[in-house]
Amino acid sequence: MKLLAALLALTTIASAETLRVQANGRVVEMELEQYVAGVLGGESSVFQSIEALKAMAIAARTYAVHFHGRHADEGFDVCDKTHCQRLDTKAITARLIEAAKATAGQLVLYRNQPAATYFHRDCGGKTENVRAVWPEETAPYLLSHADPYCQRRPWHWDVSVTDLASTLRQSGLKAPTPLQRVSITQRTASGRAQQLALLGAGGSVRIDASSLRFAVGRLLGFNSIPSDSYNVGVSGDRVVFDGVGSGHGVGLCQNGAEQMGAQGHNYREILAFYYPGTSVAAKAHLLWQRISGERLALFTTQPDRDSGLLTNAERLLRSAESRLKLPAPDPLEIRIYPDIAAFRDATGEPGWVAARTRGRLIDLQPVALLRSRGALDSTLQHEFFHAILENHARAGLPVWFREGLAAFFSGPGSATDSAAVFDEDLRQITEQARARAAYQAARNRVAALVGRYGETTVLGWLRLDLPREVTNASNKQATTKSK
Repeated sequence: MKLLAALLALTTIASAETLRVQANGRVVEMELEQYVAGVLGGESSVFQSIEALKAMAIAARTYAVHFHGRHADEGFDVCDKTHCQRLDTKAITARLIEAAKATAGQLVLYRNQPAATYFHRDCGGKTENVRAVWPEETAPYLLSHADPYCQRRPWHWDVSVTDLASTLRQSGLKAPTPLQRVSITQRTASGRAQQLALLGAGGSVRIDASSLRFAVGRLLGFNSIPSDSYNVGVSGDRVVFDGVGSGHGVGLCQNGAEQMGAQGHNYREILAFYYPGTSVAAKAHLLWQRISGERLALFTTQPDRDSGLLTNAERLLRSAESRLKLPAPDPLEIRIYPDIAAFRDATGEPGWVAARTRGRLIDLQPVALLRSRGALDSTLQHEFFHAILENHARAGLPVWFREGLAAFFSGPGSATDSAAVFDEDLRQITEQARARAAYQAARNRVAALVGRYGETTVLGWLRLDLPREVTNASNKQATTKSK
């Protein structure tokens, strides 16, 4: 009864949008939010983190909206297989319904359009560039990057040379007889196998790694070679594969998302990490207009009012690059919202946050409002420091260090390292005084580190890691506070 009540509640909050879904061989109409809950049942029912589930709900919803109608010629919108998204309505639970309900209507947006939110089970420590898998895709938020949250899970598979050659031939692929050697001749930028050479007494054959994996999967099981991230060789009469990861590696890594949730990251942070440069919001029908500059692009709904910002912003960007002696990401975009409500809805930030930077995108509260507070230039300069520093930062650096660096270069403040700094205080968005105190403490701590080690050394930690004595000091502070 509880599950039935939850399903009814989900129906009441579902959008008017419906999907024609081919499920179990027949076409049915399904409310979008009910479909999302079914995809969670098919794709992520084992998730433990509720924040990871919410991230998956938004990714699944966005995927359905982005690829809506891909089966239009067949009389339906999406299928219930992994070609679209695996749908399993029988696996729906109250917990999955709650994840869909809590994020109802929210989408991952890029330039105010639903993004191509590909996801996979396990990236093995590094995501893949979308063009390595789908060459026609050019989404800048689907580039390869390291994933420190994904727990590496090695796998091993071996097969006789005879069985592998037979499997390939049954799939319409060529294989030399007898098969004597298998080697990787080309890898993608992420290190995944892209092309293989199969050598035999009669010559050699070149084959795409993905073609081999799918051929093996169809006839010998898709768990045989779960990803293209592997090394391969022949030992005796066996072809031996040793690798990591599962799936194509593009976009959101479910393994990593689960770990991010377990570590306290919220669903917006998870989605921002795997789809950098995007935002999460109910799709706003804002009529964005682009104003291009030399280094920046402004997106605004009121170009007559906001176009004058561009020249000054370009100057502040050059100043930030000069101060850090590091280049900014290119291109860098600023999205100026028409009011606080639109900014808050699009970013999930509270109204007292003036701006937010994610990758190459800076979301900004209304210019007139910031100017009236005398905070326009300081806000822009702070966000430029953020964009440059994040562009060069190693994944996994503590939030307090990254935030403290941006705050330090925006205005050094006091070099007193007396207050403990906790990442959770910086992440939370409900208590303004707590957040401001944490940002000030992070700024002061970085200022103290610069005074002790020098600015060049502290900046160098961006690409490396914090030295052990700094990390140990952080742990000591945390222990002291918890008593």
